Amino acid sequence: MPRPTRASSTWPRGSPPALTDLFGGQVHVIFDPLPSSIAHIRAGKLRPLGVTTARRSDALPDVATVGDFLPGYEASTWASVGAPKNTAAEIVAKLNMEINACLADPGIKARFADLGVAVISGSPRDLAQLIADETEKWAKVVKFSGARPE
Repeated sequence: MPRPTRASSTWPRGSPPALTDLFGGQVHVIFDPLPSSIAHIRAGKLRPLGVTTARRSDALPDVATVGDFLPGYEASTWASVGAPKNTAAEIVAKLNMEINACLADPGIKARFADLGVAVISGSPRDLAQLIADETEKWAKVVKFSGARPE
């Protein structure tokens, strides 16, 4: 009879303990952000089963998305730069312009790509829409799951 597979999410302890558990055989599968796993994948120490983003990763183009097998599935991590709520509009605009210019730099884009990070630049309005969309999506998941804060 096959051994049951145990899985781990990197939350709440983070990637290093989850990877330690995986390499130590304490878990058999983890869902981990690509930047923390990609060096192990490239070294042949980990075998990616799929990426959870909507499209394949440029860093691992031969790895299917989970959505290829579970249509509609998409879960991705993202990060942004923020400023205090009452920051002057001209300062926000200047920061946004400089950050977008930095993200467009070929050397920086290449470094992010090497880490398995997809760079998406945009405006504060674009970020607000992303946050609203993500909040709506994950609120549905939480409601469907029946999860309650403890």
